[in-house]
Amino acid sequence: MSDHLEALRLFARVARLGSLSAAGRELGVPQATASRTIAALERDIGASLLTRTTRAVTLTDAGADFLARLEPILADLEQAEHAARGFGELRGILRVGVGTTMGVKIVIPYLKPFVDRHPALQIELMLDDQRQDLVGDGVDVALRFGKLADSTSTAKKLTTWPRVLAAAPSYLATAPALAKPTDLIAHSVIVGPQGARNWAFHKGGATTSVRIEGRLRIPAFEGALAAAAAGMGIVMTSTGASRRELRDGTLIRVLDDWDLGTVDLHAVFTSGRAAKPAARALVAYLSEALTDL
Repeated sequence: MSDHLEALRLFARVARLGSLSAAGRELGVPQATASRTIAALERDIGASLLTRTTRAVTLTDAGADFLARLEPILADLEQAEHAARGFGELRGILRVGVGTTMGVKIVIPYLKPFVDRHPALQIELMLDDQRQDLVGDGVDVALRFGKLADSTSTAKKLTTWPRVLAAAPSYLATAPALAKPTDLIAHSVIVGPQGARNWAFHKGGATTSVRIEGRLRIPAFEGALAAAAAGMGIVMTSTGASRRELRDGTLIRVLDDWDLGTVDLHAVFTSGRAAKPAARALVAYLSEALTDL
């Protein structure tokens, strides 16, 4: 039973990583042993699960169907094992989907205490600016900004941060006056992932809308923030995403007596599937760690 279970776990990781050697390294299994184990599993099942080439390992149709049915079972089993051991120790692999900027600027700087607290847990931080398919990519929990449109998932709000405008001191030293939102028309504005749009400013119950075209467009938020820090213009950001730059003076808030609204940070799980204990633990930790940013 134990050998069969390990074979199932190995197959799931080979399928997700697309590599026998990578899955073997992750699980401490030599590549030759991993290959024999998968072959034996296919014989037991009576179907070809993987297609092997010199470049990659891909799922057959039967393998894709088998994986979709297998992963929820493995997740439930992991949860049962964790409950039997008690809730002090987390084991296994935790796959976290997160955008590159959020991962580099927000998650990684605050992750060490959680990693140190759970030495038996392996964390796979899947940095990708394209939103992952939680089921298709095998993501245990995804961290996402803004509105959620995925109806097949459940979410927990971790925190809410104010949106702000910011610019480098070097830009502001020679820039035109900036006392009210309409003054932005005379400024260099860096358009980030939000794209060109009307920016709405609220103050005293009134709303002022300004059409922003932007002289510099950078779809990657990390790049937009770097451009602002280099003195190339004004960027819209959040207090959480630009905490370090605002704290050390690399960026300075402008028009900060106007309300630009807020942005939510959510943890997203696949609907209908019990969240891994490690995923729940990470979400609880981040909810506390990021609240005061």
